[in-house]
Amino acid sequence: MFKGDFMVTLDDVKKNKEVQSLIMATDKCMRIQGYPNHGIRHIGYVSTTTENILRLIGCDERTAVLGSIAGWLHDIGNSINRFDHGITGATMAYGILKDLGMDYDEINIITASIGSHEETKGNPVNNVSAALIIADKSDANRNRLENIKNTEDLDMHDYVNLAITKNFLEVDKTTKTINLKITMKKSSSIMDYLKIYINRILISERAAKFFDYTYVLYINDVQINNTVLTKKVRHSIEKAEF
Repeated sequence: MFKGDFMVTLDDVKKNKEVQSLIMATDKCMRIQGYPNHGIRHIGYVSTTTENILRLIGCDERTAVLGSIAGWLHDIGNSINRFDHGITGATMAYGILKDLGMDYDEINIITASIGSHEETKGNPVNNVSAALIIADKSDANRNRLENIKNTEDLDMHDYVNLAITKNFLEVDKTTKTINLKITMKKSSSIMDYLKIYINRILISERAAKFFDYTYVLYINDVQINNTVLTKKVRHSIEKAEF
């Protein structure tokens, strides 16, 4: 370890003044550009969901904790610029975690995860990375849009998020699927969702495959992707049970 046997926890990261400042700066920068919440609400969801995924697929407790830390820090690069924020954030996180006394190998897991989470250029490179990608890309919900006063300023992205009343992510060990179940109102459409989020769906599929799982998206109880693959899995399970 870098400093004796001390193991950095999520609480240590949350209490860090530099991290707190970066999170506030990130959310402020993103709001000014018209993006939904990237503050405590979003990173809290991503942190908890990343940790839960890792536990449910059978990773050890420490890996789950590293996932929670990666989730808390994954967007701090947005405090500088939206473009390449994964790489920028990973560089920033390295120094912060080093100063906190985290083991170098653990730092490398987290920084690789942060640096690889963007849907346009990222790919899963370790278990924490894969879980972080799935958690981050599943956070589409009307609750991320705050203080909307003028609907004339809303774009398609906003209308899609406003239409989503529920998003639920589950890990099914029996079928080896990671299922994102979304409920949408008719104020938007599945086609609009796909136009905006197709790259997020594709990287989530790659991330689930890293665990030897299949990522499946449901919108209003309709399966959107991987229909043939999941039917084969269900058929083999039913056949085995019979």
